[in-house]
Amino acid sequence: MGCLECLKDFFMGFWDYETPKVMVVKDRKLGVIYRAVQFLVITYFIWHVFINQKAYQETEDRPDSSVYTEMRGVAMLGDSILDKTEYVQPSEGGDIITTILRREVTHDQRQGICAEDYTVPNALCTKDSDCVRGEMDFEGHGQKTGRCIPYYNYKFKTCEIKTWCPVEKFAAIKEAALEKAINFTVFIKNSIHFPKFKVLRGNIKPNKMKKLKRCHYHPETNPYCPVFSLGFIAEQASEKFSELCQTGGIIGVVINWKCDFDLDPSKCIPTYSFRRLDMRKDLSTSGYHYKFAKYYDKDGVEYRTLITAYGIRLDVIVHGHAGRFSLIPTIISAVTAMTSVGICSIICDWILLTFIDKNKAFSDKKFDDTSNEPIQPMTTSPTLTSFGSNHSDLSDGVPL
Repeated sequence: MGCLECLKDFFMGFWDYETPKVMVVKDRKLGVIYRAVQFLVITYFIWHVFINQKAYQETEDRPDSSVYTEMRGVAMLGDSILDKTEYVQPSEGGDIITTILRREVTHDQRQGICAEDYTVPNALCTKDSDCVRGEMDFEGHGQKTGRCIPYYNYKFKTCEIKTWCPVEKFAAIKEAALEKAINFTVFIKNSIHFPKFKVLRGNIKPNKMKKLKRCHYHPETNPYCPVFSLGFIAEQASEKFSELCQTGGIIGVVINWKCDFDLDPSKCIPTYSFRRLDMRKDLSTSGYHYKFAKYYDKDGVEYRTLITAYGIRLDVIVHGHAGRFSLIPTIISAVTAMTSVGICSIICDWILLTFIDKNKAFSDKKFDDTSNEPIQPMTTSPTLTSFGSNHSDLSDGVPL
């Protein structure tokens, strides 16, 4: 019976409603603090969470994207005409495209033996024993033959190596920079797909393809014309084009899609930003360059022209974020906001019980402490049971 009674009491008490005790404190300072904190919390959720962050929306941050780039322009370099086949690598490509602005060319290299470049560690020598036959330096250009020979037309000597001769450091010719490339343009075609919302968007309009041949991008007048001049890109990245012609550089083209599908999907238009990505402050590693060679035969002997190219590399980076109203995140955000308002009471209770002069009196009113209440002793009344007479004398063991 005891267990059943406990279970019954628990079951009946489970359906009781409990409410906290409310105590009104007539204190103007505490009331101002309470309303001020309450105002800040409500303002935070309304302005930042609901308006700026759009916490009432279901979002998608990882859309599918594709990029196609194409460089356009023709320029004169000396007596030669350069088109995109000459100065663009690759001529048409994806999210990375490079424009050559300056070249260092080493003509007519062929396999043979010649002096190592003197700037290579352990290349300088005075006798043959200084050059170990068959040894290859990590920063060198080839394999040592074991001989110490004069360095081309200079008086000092370096180790002889087997490599493509002559070495680049000695024979490279520095060409003039292609500064007219400032007017070259790059066309960037981008499409993005938000599978959660089944929305596909592009940065050009299909019926405006002819206009792309003569327009340039402007965020207000031509937002659907993704054609950018190299001069515009360098300016937006806060770089000098003349310096990029000498050292080269890597510039990121950031395409940002921030779409609100509670509005018309046609209002989902990308924005573009440009920033330098390589370490321009470190002069030893700043800039961008790469090497490639053009091979040909002359009298049955293989030759090559080695080219060190300095230029601008454009890395196209696409970010996407989209949202649409959904009931579940709205409910979650609203409940979180209402719960957070309770912080105001916690802060004011702490101030009330810690700093106000009458905090002991307030504490006694707010909390019921039963530990110091006296415990009333239990009193029991004796019960007498008599048989026959009310008196007995048990001295003789015989009832009277």
